[in-house]
Amino acid sequence: MQNKDMDTVLQKAEVLIEALPYIQRFNRKIIVVKYGGSAMTNEELQHNVIKDVTLLKLVGFKPIIVHGGGKEISRWVGKVGKEAQFVNGLRVTDDETMEIAEMVLGRVNKHLVSMVQELGVKAVGISGKDGGLLQVEKKYSDGQDIGYVGEVTAVDPKVLYDLLEKDFLPIVAPIGLDAHFDTYNINADDAACAIAKAVGAEKLAFLTDIEGLYKDINDKSTFISRLTAAQAEELIEEGFIGGGMLPKLNNCTSAIRNGVKRVHILDGRIPHCLLLEIFTNQGIGTAIIEDEDASSMGL
Repeated sequence: MQNKDMDTVLQKAEVLIEALPYIQRFNRKIIVVKYGGSAMTNEELQHNVIKDVTLLKLVGFKPIIVHGGGKEISRWVGKVGKEAQFVNGLRVTDDETMEIAEMVLGRVNKHLVSMVQELGVKAVGISGKDGGLLQVEKKYSDGQDIGYVGEVTAVDPKVLYDLLEKDFLPIVAPIGLDAHFDTYNINADDAACAIAKAVGAEKLAFLTDIEGLYKDINDKSTFISRLTAAQAEELIEEGFIGGGMLPKLNNCTSAIRNGVKRVHILDGRIPHCLLLEIFTNQGIGTAIIEDEDASSMGL
């Protein structure tokens, strides 16, 4: 074997050795992955994400995927001659739009199941309606009625525990039922956060369309790779965080305050971002950690 080839082989070995302590630490631990954004619309990225999650399963993790599908819903809403409407980032969801959303999310859900099973792992696709997983009430946006948009009020994770115990990878569509058994669309970030808290997940990972968290979004030098929940709350209170990142970061801190050990904000456009963040010392996104872990992280 030539020296160049040997160097390549040794580099691969070093990567595996670097991953070993993380595999040991998170073996049999639940990890919730919120899958959405551009990583869902690009076929190559889609395959990369599914490969990542499947690998996590095969090395002993217990992943749960919670997926979105907003861009695909908007496409199908346009196909029936309707125009997608949003209020503060939330889709206005009338009866017809709700019907389209449930159809599209179901289609996306089963496509993801097929991709996982193609890689040799058993997966089951469900929605929040199944087994009473996600219970909701009507969500208002600044007092405005936006239709069948749900706020998660309770999570019954029994169906997820049953699937994990039987060695299935659960894939969840963000749809729930209210007290009258009416169907509601749920923001996928909200659904993932609620599920992560209910199952006491070791990690919650958000795949997004940004690199991570910046103190000043216009200044790339202000990128934050690690911060505590308290530090994240300070950034919010001081007005540094706005736009679509504000509700996402609120979800992150809420998850940490409710038992999730670590939350990751990752750029889903980067191939294998999930593996790079979880299995390498440096990571590539932003991690929000418990306040108690600050000293061990040098924060």
